[in-house]
Amino acid sequence: MTDDHGHETAEGFHGLVGHRLTRWEQDFAELQLDVQPRHLNRGGVLHGGVLSTLIDAVCGFAGCYTDDPNEKRGCITLSLTVSFTGQVNGGIIRAVGRRRAGGRRIYTATGEVYDEQGELIALGEGTFRLRSRPADSGDD
Repeated sequence: MTDDHGHETAEGFHGLVGHRLTRWEQDFAELQLDVQPRHLNRGGVLHGGVLSTLIDAVCGFAGCYTDDPNEKRGCITLSLTVSFTGQVNGGIIRAVGRRRAGGRRIYTATGEVYDEQGELIALGEGTFRLRSRPADSGDD
């Protein structure tokens, strides 16, 4: 599903989190999230689980791009490591993912999350397995 600007919209769990895909091309993806009170932990800062979710999602998108309208790719996360380097309690954050290496079915990717000032607040890397299915399968 896409929004009025042609960007993928999040469904299911990712829709609940509320991020949006702002850039997607071969081996690269970018997500944005408007940090809301629901995203904060008891200490009043962005929950680490939200940052981990963004890194997982942006790395997944980075490895799943296809320009073939008859193919829809998905992936499953095999491993994910996240390091937290900063904190935010509001604003718009940006996650950037890059596919780094891999073969036909398995790939590795890295992801970084930045605050509005461009400061790194989290980084991670993961290993993913691709799944391909017809574009009209309805299986997300």
